[in-house]
Amino acid sequence: MKVKHVDHIGITVNDIDAAGDFFVDLGFTTVGRMPMQGEFVESVIGLKDVKSEILMLEAPDGQLRLELSKFDRPVDPEGVKSSMVNMLGLRHIAFVVDNLDEVIDAMKQKGHKLIGEMQTYENSVKLCYVRGPEEIIVELAEKL
Repeated sequence: MKVKHVDHIGITVNDIDAAGDFFVDLGFTTVGRMPMQGEFVESVIGLKDVKSEILMLEAPDGQLRLELSKFDRPVDPEGVKSSMVNMLGLRHIAFVVDNLDEVIDAMKQKGHKLIGEMQTYENSVKLCYVRGPEEIIVELAEKL
């Protein structure tokens, strides 16, 4: 058995609107938004007394969706934690953009910061890491 396709990536956030706006600014479109609670969702995710909301976003090419989830209950008692890319676990999502300088200028105007510096690798790709809302790390790359 083999995976056929990446359907979506789930990201849990406290501020679903700010996180949604971040990805919309990168070109994603909103597919749907809905509350999630009850026996079905509880049995799937293994938590009790769930009350949450999901926001589904789709990449401009239609090949990937992001599912942003906000849990009203149960909540993560530790809250949002700052992480660096060398910490174990899923750490960043990478996207290809047309004009990296333009995208970064727009991200900076919204208050998002580069983690390191923008670099060019072997005259083939220019890339950088950006920290979005809720400490989400996004790699942005422009093919040269």
